[in-house]
Amino acid sequence: MYRTWMRFLTPGPAHHRLGLVCLGVGLQHGALPTVGPRTLDHHVAVVISAGTGWYATPDGRRTPVTAPALLWLTPGVPHHYAPDPETGWDEAFVDFTGPATAPYTELGYIEPDRPVVPLTEAAAPRGVVARIARAARRDNPLLEVETAAAVHELLVTLRRARADLAPDGDPVLKALAHDACTPMTVADHAAKHGMTPAELRTAVRRGAGCSPKDYLLGIRLGRAKELLATTELPVAAVARRVGYDDPAYFSRLFTRRTGMPPVRFRAQQARAVPGGYGDRVPDPDDPPMIAGPRRP
Repeated sequence: MYRTWMRFLTPGPAHHRLGLVCLGVGLQHGALPTVGPRTLDHHVAVVISAGTGWYATPDGRRTPVTAPALLWLTPGVPHHYAPDPETGWDEAFVDFTGPATAPYTELGYIEPDRPVVPLTEAAAPRGVVARIARAARRDNPLLEVETAAAVHELLVTLRRARADLAPDGDPVLKALAHDACTPMTVADHAAKHGMTPAELRTAVRRGAGCSPKDYLLGIRLGRAKELLATTELPVAAVARRVGYDDPAYFSRLFTRRTGMPPVRFRAQQARAVPGGYGDRVPDPDDPPMIAGPRRP
């Protein structure tokens, strides 16, 4: 015996231009029927929250599946899977497509070559799927946009729940972020962590989906923008604070990556206020406030 609920959506052309769209959502549990062999033209994330089963590769080899786990079903790849016929399993699935699947794959959030992914827990991904299911009611005027936004959230949540990665990032990434604004080369960073540059590249690519250079550059430029927007420091001083001794090189790099020079960014975004710049993340229960004028 098994139980199943599912709904399928047909987003319009404008919705597809959002980058991702939800094509379907479902919640099932029990001794579900075997799926496939079949091939789809879109992506499906299948979250297994309880139970065991198997997944068969195109060559017929079976991989055991033990909850919590994720099954990636990707376009053009034959797949075949089923829960244990005696115990069944609990699953939630989301069908999706769109041009944003390509960069999500490049960044490692979707893994076509790794169809079975162990998870640390399934509660958070299932929570996102449940929100998609609630949004998929037929009388919801925001149906397509709300479910599309939730697919983005689902990919991030699944990435955070992967058992092979720390939920808040690899320690190496945290250390790189801490030292990002120091004038160190990638080789210097690798040596500090007892790694070769190639090992560091592999670790950063696996954890952040980009090269160490791009990872460090993103942090440096983000910090530079904050300083430009919230202080009156000269551009040369901003450059030094984010690890560049040559302000001309910093300005060229900033312009190439952001599309405008630092001085123009400052002119557009300057928000200098008494008290200057702070890098403490605001407490949601104690947001930053601007005091009103004092009464006499």
